[in-house]
Amino acid sequence: MQIGVYGSGYLGTVISACLADFGTPVICCHPDSSRMVEMAQGNVPFFEKNLAEVIKRNVRSGRLLYSTDMESFARKAQVIFLAEDTPQHLPDLAVRIARLSPKPPILSLVTPVPVGTASAIEKKVREAALRATIVSQPMFFTPGCAVEDFNWPDRIILGTSSNEAVLALRGIFHPLVMRGVPLIVTNHETSELVREAATAFVATKISFINELASLCERVNADAVNLALALGLDKKIAPRCLQPGAGMGGLFAESDMDSLAELARENGVSLKVLSAAREVNQALADRTVDKISTFVQSVQNKDVGILGLAFKPNTNSVAGSSSMRLAQSLIAKGARVRAYDPVAIPDARLELNGTVCYCESAYSAAEGVDALVVGTGWPEFRALDFSKIKHLIKRPLIVDTKNLLDSVRLRSMGFEYVGVGRG
Repeated sequence: MQIGVYGSGYLGTVISACLADFGTPVICCHPDSSRMVEMAQGNVPFFEKNLAEVIKRNVRSGRLLYSTDMESFARKAQVIFLAEDTPQHLPDLAVRIARLSPKPPILSLVTPVPVGTASAIEKKVREAALRATIVSQPMFFTPGCAVEDFNWPDRIILGTSSNEAVLALRGIFHPLVMRGVPLIVTNHETSELVREAATAFVATKISFINELASLCERVNADAVNLALALGLDKKIAPRCLQPGAGMGGLFAESDMDSLAELARENGVSLKVLSAAREVNQALADRTVDKISTFVQSVQNKDVGILGLAFKPNTNSVAGSSSMRLAQSLIAKGARVRAYDPVAIPDARLELNGTVCYCESAYSAAEGVDALVVGTGWPEFRALDFSKIKHLIKRPLIVDTKNLLDSVRLRSMGFEYVGVGRG
């Protein structure tokens, strides 16, 4: 079976490469010819762990092709995944593909969309006197773990009433189904709501442990051990229960915005979601307050930030707590030096020239009044902290990810401040 993937952004790039890795021929299509050439050469326009290797492997084998020829793409592919990063053009795209296809195509919507999108696309296709089977298929990728998330998903969700579409997609995802990944078939609206609801629930869980971390700091409790104990409860589970980590990522904010808007339109008050988002947004200000406690005021102080990416193994800064921290520090008069292994180009687009970008963690630490671990890159654990102690103006480390060995650093004479640790 020939599979098509439309989209050359984050979703389209990940999905086309990973589907080809199943051993199935895949065509990835987009009108941007320069992007298609770059992709065919394995030059991914963003950093995502293991993805470039997957692309190169499948291009070499001939299973993964990149094309700008929409007519040929629509004619050859029996199942097409619409994987644009934004939903604006999906209705027109579905109509165009349905018009070019020799028989009614199966179009799987993997782009994050508001509830009601799949039904609206079906209606638009019908009004154009065309036929296509629309499937709502949310996929759940965490930046930095997208290849792993694709190959080891928690579930496969198909929003459709078509048995033909279910059989076709079950066949495509046969390697996962045989591995025991649950497959849930439901209607469009439920499938679309699952993604937004899952994002909101994770945000609530993260915000809950971060609020408890604040309490731990007041009563001399340890939020890391508290989270471990809570996570061992089968009703709770440990994932996304680490204090210090804010909710972010490429699609997280849009998911929560969409869910909140849907609730407003239908006269429903989502108080828990509103509270969770409020806590999440306040994390940067809490960190600034911690720094201020030690240096009196951050105004005219130098602060180094290690890590700007939303999380390790990605260059995405969307929803990054480190980025919010940098913005908060600058707003309060601090001078910020920052280092990240891969995310500086993306960070520049948001922070412009307000931050001094450094070529190494040691350069970011040079002459600062406080050094903040903002992203949990594993390489930060292996830094030479004896060297850092000589570079830093004041030996103050604020570890927003509880990444470092606090006992060792304190024994070296550092003032170490974690999250939720009394």
